[in-house]
Amino acid sequence: MRRNTLVAGVAVIVVVWIVVVTVLIARQPEPGVATPAQLRQELELALDSRDVERFARLTAYPPGELDEFASAYLDEFRRAGAHDVTVTLRPNDQRPTVATVSGKRARGAPFSYDIAVGEAGGRWRIEFTPPL
Repeated sequence: MRRNTLVAGVAVIVVVWIVVVTVLIARQPEPGVATPAQLRQELELALDSRDVERFARLTAYPPGELDEFASAYLDEFRRAGAHDVTVTLRPNDQRPTVATVSGKRARGAPFSYDIAVGEAGGRWRIEFTPPL
């Protein structure tokens, strides 16, 4: 009798844990922001301030690896001493497909690179995974 109670208790705990995890995952907001202009501004702020949480909120990336990716990405900015960061949306500000990130390294050398921009469910975000 005691063993059956223990097994039932463990089963209840496992079911509750699965439900809690499922609800937490379902409640996570989709990455991105409401407008391309907001994406440009938030991305610029995230990169310039090395804000991992802000950067992660803008990034479409596999959820299980997002925090580690965002942290490693911004660590590169720290190592390079990146500053004066600006973000430009192309081909236009209303329906961009690319964000060009520009700035200067610690010793003043300029840098510039492109990141894919996408929109899904009314949310604008940067994308590091192929759109398959």
